[in-house]
Amino acid sequence: MIAFLKLSPVFLMAGLMIASNLGTLGLDILQIAPIAVVYAAIVAALTEKVKFNDLVDSAVNNVKEMQLVFFILMLAYAMAESFMSTGVGAAIINLALGLGISAKTVAVTSFIIAAILSVATGTSWGTFAACAPIFLWLNHIVGGNPVITVCAIAGGACFGDNIGLISDTTVVSSGIQGVQVVDRVRSQGPWSLCCLVLAAVCFLLVSMGLPGEVGNAADAINQIPKEVYDALAIERPSAVELLSQVKNGVPMFMIIPLILVLITAIKGVPTLACLGVGLISSLVFGLFAGTVTSVHEFLNNMMTGFADAGSWVIVMMMWVGAFGGIMSKMHAFKPLSDFIAKTSKSVKQLMFANGLLSLIGNAALADEMAQIVTIGPIIKDLTDENVEASPEDMYKLKLRNATFSDALGVFGSQLIPWHVYIGFYVGIANAVYPLYNFVSFDIIRYNFMAIIAVVSILLLTLTGWDRFIPLFRLPSEPSVKLKKRA
Repeated sequence: MIAFLKLSPVFLMAGLMIASNLGTLGLDILQIAPIAVVYAAIVAALTEKVKFNDLVDSAVNNVKEMQLVFFILMLAYAMAESFMSTGVGAAIINLALGLGISAKTVAVTSFIIAAILSVATGTSWGTFAACAPIFLWLNHIVGGNPVITVCAIAGGACFGDNIGLISDTTVVSSGIQGVQVVDRVRSQGPWSLCCLVLAAVCFLLVSMGLPGEVGNAADAINQIPKEVYDALAIERPSAVELLSQVKNGVPMFMIIPLILVLITAIKGVPTLACLGVGLISSLVFGLFAGTVTSVHEFLNNMMTGFADAGSWVIVMMMWVGAFGGIMSKMHAFKPLSDFIAKTSKSVKQLMFANGLLSLIGNAALADEMAQIVTIGPIIKDLTDENVEASPEDMYKLKLRNATFSDALGVFGSQLIPWHVYIGFYVGIANAVYPLYNFVSFDIIRYNFMAIIAVVSILLLTLTGWDRFIPLFRLPSEPSVKLKKRA
């Protein structure tokens, strides 16, 4: 009974999130998280007799661990804003659109462009908001299937949110597990690309029976109604600027800032430095291209990025981090951790259980970041306390845990009808393309990227077939072993 009471704050947070995302409550995570923190503190005081000052210390200390992540997030949001406003995103889109698009190819093209743009900007929400108006109306012109196309945009937008160097979920999940973002990207890169290729093939196959007439992006943008622009101006103002740049064109050398960021990341340059390279290069090339009219304008865009990070994601992380600190103080997840440790017969099974726990936590909390900062420390402790391995092999297990937190948070969200991700995507899709009434299951139906990513990472981990993917394999017994079997 006491164990259930200790877990009840999680049930409270999950219930409030699910009720809100289904439209019956109307609360935001920034309202739900403080409620959960207060309730968790009350439960801790009752069950563990923890003093108020100790609870505050536990909450604050847990948040302190995220300080570097906060700076990375602020710069990441600033760079995402600059890439969308200086023409980097538009250059990527125009490069691909120049190839010509028909109903047969609009889904796979939107999927690939959304994937590239999400890597460049680090935001799935921003990428979806930028790509949905273009490709849903382009889909309309060429006679495509709006549900297939919206799923392609959603899946592609999540690609960079899972593997992008500047994605908040990539940064946070890596930080919690104590691994470098660059190492994360290298280790999961081959697996992510395999998922991307398989999903692209699926989108091509499912679109084969559609018309083959070629459409034009400018025509699609011209058909976007004024009320759609008004809605975008509220939800994602930088997307309006990006649409204008796609229509009017930008110099193709505006792709260079993205290339520089990718090169510095591959070279192993620290994440903060990679972000700095992206910001400075987008300013310099933007001034040459005329997409940046003054340094003051660019600094205003940076400030918008800082404000976006500070007004939501960082504040949310602080509250959820405090929640995790209090839950840890009263050892709320110990029974669950003990059960997984007891029932796992091998390291592979333990890691598979970590993946399942991440997916279940995402469904329960209905928010990928809440899952990352709540479940992430649990799977970290499960691995640290139950696995015996060399420092190198243990680091590989931490990399997989970080990938679990992120991939099963971001891609898992695409398969959970009540998730905040689905609610945002449905809202944007209906706002920018009012000719079709999108519902939650429309985002799930053809979301091949999410389905392939979620199923494959769990299956590859449990079976050990990840050994066939370069850089992605986990160390196997007897190199690693459970302590109870050592």
